[in-house]
Amino acid sequence: MIEFEMPKPIAQQNYVLKTVADNMMRPVSRHFDEHEHEIPWDYINFMHMAMRATGAGSLAPRERPKDEKKEEKPDEEKKKRPPIAYQMLAFMLETLSWGDVGIYLVTPGGGLGSAAVEAAGTPEQKQKFLARFAEEKPTFAAMAMTEPQAGSDTSAIRATAVLDKETNEWILNGEKIFVTAGHKALLESQGFVVVWATIDPKAGRAGMRSFVVEAGNPGATVTKLEHKLGIRASDTASIVMQDCRVPFDAMLGSPEIVTKSTKGFKGAMATFDATRPLVAATGIGVARASLELLIETLAAQGITIRYGLPRQKLTNIEREIIDMEVMLRSAWLLILKAVWMADNRKHNPMEASMSKVRAGDVVTKVTQKAVEIMGPLGYSRDLLLEKWFRDAKITDIYEGTGQINRLIVARNIFDYSGSELR
Repeated sequence: MIEFEMPKPIAQQNYVLKTVADNMMRPVSRHFDEHEHEIPWDYINFMHMAMRATGAGSLAPRERPKDEKKEEKPDEEKKKRPPIAYQMLAFMLETLSWGDVGIYLVTPGGGLGSAAVEAAGTPEQKQKFLARFAEEKPTFAAMAMTEPQAGSDTSAIRATAVLDKETNEWILNGEKIFVTAGHKALLESQGFVVVWATIDPKAGRAGMRSFVVEAGNPGATVTKLEHKLGIRASDTASIVMQDCRVPFDAMLGSPEIVTKSTKGFKGAMATFDATRPLVAATGIGVARASLELLIETLAAQGITIRYGLPRQKLTNIEREIIDMEVMLRSAWLLILKAVWMADNRKHNPMEASMSKVRAGDVVTKVTQKAVEIMGPLGYSRDLLLEKWFRDAKITDIYEGTGQINRLIVARNIFDYSGSELR
């Protein structure tokens, strides 16, 4: 059962993160928007130090190994604390994105890359790759799936992985585009990129597997950094793999190759089921920042919202703002349900996609309406509203577009397969 009272650990976390957002993100938000690809090392180093101090390490929730778990005290009155790892992440990402979503995206700790390892890796792989996020220097990880001809249709992936039986290594070839944090993962840290490739081009999704390509691998080259509409502090890279050799055990999950199995593809989808609600939370952070600034600016001009009056007695601006608040809260509730299900190991593909769809719509509408209501001031660079408007749209695009997530929701509602409903 979902509880609406905020757990104490989350409340304490939010208090600290609000201070970070106010003092380390908002003051430099405009600078890093205008100096694209400049890396905010002050923020990165601080967050890395803070996460190491708290034992957070990677941003991917994960269980401690059994030998590290503390034994439960035989106290019948002691209540077992409910799992809240994904819920804590949702609140964390919402607050940091309220500060600046582009800067949040450069937070060390793994992101999609570490989430992919957590979702599809063996216990040994999780220990090997995720432990490095607790080391002294900040580390980044990325996931490379999209290709020039393969965006939402993952069955069209052409990157290949061929096993060299003499050396027992996988040889990767192909190009990946729009890789979030790809530059930092390969060139600015001892990180890695999780690359999705096919071991059997004729098998479609059944042939998909994921491979960890570590920083410094001479076969993986960053060929381009994108210039973007928003989230400019975050690097978005193109990566080419040319005879890129990785160890046999760099394939996530079981090394056994069963070409008729879709386990590899399901590993990718399990990653998205966990992270799509978190991406949705980042959009809500941007929307909340825009709505709060709008209300504060109007209040400074003597315009306040008269809650409790019948709708027909409200001004148009009052109705607009109340509608924006309703959209924001409804989207947040969908996110809370999806992450609660993730914490409790409940199958949540429909809820994860629903939260992503709703958040993508809401952040786009709220930021656009805020700019519209503020008029020339909202369109100018005097406020951050126009930046947040540009930052907003990515919520509806990455980690599955709104159209793809609507398909996922429909398939789950009507119990259709991907081939039956496209």
